[in-house]
Amino acid sequence: MMISPVHRSRDIERKPEYLQPEQCVPPPSRASLGTMWFIRDGCGIACAVVTWMLVFYADFVVLLVMLVPSRDYVYSAINGTLFNTLAFLALASHFRAMLTDPGAVPKGNATKEFIESLQLKPGQVVYKCPKCCSIKPDRAHHCSVCKRCIRKMDHHCPWVNNCVGENNQKYFVLFTMYIALISLHALIMVGFHFLYCFEEDWTKCSSFSPPTTVILLILLCFEALLFLIFTSVMFGTQVHSICTDETGIEQLKKEERRWAKKTKWMNMKAVFGHPFSIAWLSPFATPDQGKADPYQYVV
Repeated sequence: MMISPVHRSRDIERKPEYLQPEQCVPPPSRASLGTMWFIRDGCGIACAVVTWMLVFYADFVVLLVMLVPSRDYVYSAINGTLFNTLAFLALASHFRAMLTDPGAVPKGNATKEFIESLQLKPGQVVYKCPKCCSIKPDRAHHCSVCKRCIRKMDHHCPWVNNCVGENNQKYFVLFTMYIALISLHALIMVGFHFLYCFEEDWTKCSSFSPPTTVILLILLCFEALLFLIFTSVMFGTQVHSICTDETGIEQLKKEERRWAKKTKWMNMKAVFGHPFSIAWLSPFATPDQGKADPYQYVV
């Protein structure tokens, strides 16, 4: 029988003697499971802070350089409200993606009691992660930054200082979408403002001096263009990953598909919630993921 590269690398975990449940520390009590999820990674925290600072910088330029000095109050009110609403939704999505447990498998659950509770039948096997001493569910992968096995892990994103997995993929998708939208909106407003300043006196089109205004607008234009491209690509790859029901890691490793194939619409509802509603676009609405099936540990 031919063994795929994926199964060959995990073949050692098929043998019961390699599970070594007596070496695993029991998982934490249920009382400690209610604590807030936050990854203490210096690089990730720095990237998350930079993300918020860049959004605040864009808001500063949009409001104080372009909209407040404008004599068209309707234009300023509409664009100011729209931009700040999208920016708020982007930061709220980032906050939820960063502080939501992405689907971490209980650490140290590879105990004798837990393995016996699975009631394994002859020929059935379970996989143990030697790094976090956990019985790995199907489609779970270990993250070296989070130091946990994550259900349906897509990738670890330093910009949200968290893994993108089963429980927080919705918030990551919304974050990339709203950042792309405010980047596009900022680029359009910068273009109109440059035209306005060329037609009018530069000293009247901004409350800052002309050189300062130009520098601030160019920096915003560069930032918006860069993040528009980056987040649009990320948004597209995430939607494609959801529709095909194949995570980034599974695509990269070319893992054999062992799960039931579903329609694209069912895959979208599994991530964003049932049924389709405006809540799909809200970072405050938690999708109904359902309870974890204990038998997904068994192969």
